[in-house]
Amino acid sequence: NKKSLFLILTKIYYTIIIIKNFKGVISMQNQYELLKNEIKTFREEGHKFFNKELSVGDFKKISGGMGVYAQRGGEKFMIRLRTNSGLLPLNQLKLTESFLTDFNIEKLHITTRQAIQLHDLSIDDVCDIMEKALNNGLYTRGGGGNFPRNVSLSPMSGVEKNEAFDVTEFANAISKYLMERITTYHLPRKLKISMSSSSTDGGNSTINDLGFIAKVENGDAYFDMYIAGGLGNNPEISIPYGKKVKPKEILYYVEAMVNLFMAEGDYNNKAKARTRYIPKRMGREEFLAAFDKHLEEVKNSKDLTLNLKATLSKTQETYTHSLAETPSLLHQRQDGLYTLIIHPVNGQLYHQDFKNLVEFLENNKNAEARLSMNEDIYVRNLTEEQVKELNEIVKNYNGQTKIRQSVSCIGVPTCQLGIEQSQTLLKNILTYLSDNNIKEDKLPSVHISGCHNSCGRHQAADLGFVGGKKKVGDALEDVFDIYVGGLVKEGETALGEKVGTIIMRDIPTFIGELAKKLENENMEYKEFIKNRENFLEVANKFFV
Repeated sequence: NKKSLFLILTKIYYTIIIIKNFKGVISMQNQYELLKNEIKTFREEGHKFFNKELSVGDFKKISGGMGVYAQRGGEKFMIRLRTNSGLLPLNQLKLTESFLTDFNIEKLHITTRQAIQLHDLSIDDVCDIMEKALNNGLYTRGGGGNFPRNVSLSPMSGVEKNEAFDVTEFANAISKYLMERITTYHLPRKLKISMSSSSTDGGNSTINDLGFIAKVENGDAYFDMYIAGGLGNNPEISIPYGKKVKPKEILYYVEAMVNLFMAEGDYNNKAKARTRYIPKRMGREEFLAAFDKHLEEVKNSKDLTLNLKATLSKTQETYTHSLAETPSLLHQRQDGLYTLIIHPVNGQLYHQDFKNLVEFLENNKNAEARLSMNEDIYVRNLTEEQVKELNEIVKNYNGQTKIRQSVSCIGVPTCQLGIEQSQTLLKNILTYLSDNNIKEDKLPSVHISGCHNSCGRHQAADLGFVGGKKKVGDALEDVFDIYVGGLVKEGETALGEKVGTIIMRDIPTFIGELAKKLENENMEYKEFIKNRENFLEVANKFFV
């Protein structure tokens, strides 16, 4: 029948693409020219969309792969700067600051995929930014759409105590490999890859399509690998691969996963076009066998061996750090050095505050900045004096407690897909706590998503909220489902469980009651939540 014929032809088409990709990569110069020409074409299509000559759906098919999305209403646009695994070299920081100046941008948004988003732009603005970024080695291509996304990386990799080894250069190698091929990919949907330097899993490798966690045994470095996980609708924890992966061979595993996704992914049903649906259909054992088959084919047809050596990290037995660790200050494994976590509310950093940070980094060349997956900027390799100086610069906006390091997606009114005002909810929570002088030291960070796409990573949080609508009595209310018990750590990773639904306006009061309960019990949230009845005793009266 026609449907079967279509599926067969689709499989043949993508098999041909895989074979073509085996032949090599487009030269970087040709890739650059191709991307430049794409921007020119995209500018023309963007004007057609703005003039209502192109539908929202048709524009999104074009714009996502360029790292651009139309905002709600179709009048303004967002562009996503694809920082390599959240690494922020000084030249790219200064370039980003110049965008804020040249295009009169009030603030930037730090994403949960270690990227930077700029909002409220015209189509010409985004194309000009895209072109200038490309000229300076900062990509937007593949920042959205059906492409491999930014390779996430533990922000403490290289400075974390008890890590196996620094995985930064391995993440860079994967990013380089993907970007050299970014215009050739024809995936069913997006593909997310992650790297972590220790079992604390700061890169979230256990909930991604493909994840690597650094390990060492008897002095030998290797990776544990995890596959076919992800958040959003029907989330899944990644499947342990169960075999050691040599660091120099990671690109073989990346290519095998790409090829498996193209061969077995669902091109017809977008709702099921993520890698986590493949083992559900095939069965776990058959899926792992299929992966091994693709891996063998790649190893027999390509040389993807990396000329990189994993240098084992050393953690001292004792340290002399004089400043105490806090939710915003971490001790590094390098004695006497610190990492300061900068977390603006909702991940929104205003222009002047960003400019001040860039100036600090320019004046303190030993320091470096990286983005986390929690809308933070980690400033690393600081001395005690530099910590004090930077703390003074960021004191008016930086979150000092866990609740003030909470995460929110961009939500309504900006996001086209958003259902609820996630950022407004977080602001209301923090304002309520301040106005009522409620002690917040024992509260966890909360993760808020405006819809079930999980851009706020609510399913991986201690306490998560996801927005929706619900009829309560005779009124249609703004509500948020509440999730508890999410955790990302190798061997302990768990997805949060939905326990109820609360009307949006009642959530600040609920958080306040939770804070009072924790204070009265003198108990940290993680301990408190172990007995689910403790939590429900506070929450039940707010559920609808």
